[in-house]
Amino acid sequence: MLDSLKGFGVTFHEMFRKVDTVQYPEGKRPPAPRFHGRHQLNRWPDGLEKCIGCELCAWACPADAIYVEGADNTEDGRYSPGERYGHVYQINYLRCILCGLCVEACPTRALTMTGEYELADDNRETLIWTKEQLLAPLEQGMEAPPHPMRLGSDEKDYYDLGSAGVVGRATGDAADDAGHAADDAGHAADHTGRAADDTGHAADDAASSRRDSGASQESGQGKQSGQGKQSGQGKQSGQGKQSGRGKQSGRGSMQREGAT
Repeated sequence: MLDSLKGFGVTFHEMFRKVDTVQYPEGKRPPAPRFHGRHQLNRWPDGLEKCIGCELCAWACPADAIYVEGADNTEDGRYSPGERYGHVYQINYLRCILCGLCVEACPTRALTMTGEYELADDNRETLIWTKEQLLAPLEQGMEAPPHPMRLGSDEKDYYDLGSAGVVGRATGDAADDAGHAADDAGHAADHTGRAADDTGHAADDAASSRRDSGASQESGQGKQSGQGKQSGQGKQSGQGKQSGRGKQSGRGSMQREGAT
């Protein structure tokens, strides 16, 4: 008996709680952050479309609710940074189950899901949303395509700038200013390093000059000592020569006296 009452514990708990009534549509409750609502085709910060017409979202859709036709971009008519763009894009919300597999398959983050959930209608044709209805609105700093690429000369530049689209014209200008400031700081550091190098070279030159002066003094002293030694040797040799001559002259005089 007690076990049976425990089984109805959750039921009895909910029976006495206050009913949470939402006065819809006058009062709307915001959905959860990861709620799967209506789709949206995103743009780059310069206004170009992120969709490249690869049709991977259509292949990933389990309900076959997405239809895509791609077309080639030209220099006069550019709608996306890549070679192709989505010329025709349709989502049939009569079939869509809002699973989000199409978002996972998108390689450029062009397709995302918003929090809008009011999709009911009494007309079947209006439940087939076209590209014009799915495209995100133009924000400040954006330009409606077709137009040339503003964020770089190659589509790789767009992907390097961040797939979230946080780099716009204002952000790009701020980044340029920060880059210029960094360059100025680098130039100042270079000038400081050059000044330090010049000081070091001056110190090296002073040290080398001191070494040269010391070497010249040593060479002068060596020369003087050498000359003194040579003069002393010369004096000694002169004295020896003179003494030898005196001996020879004495012998000659003795020989002459004996002959007489």
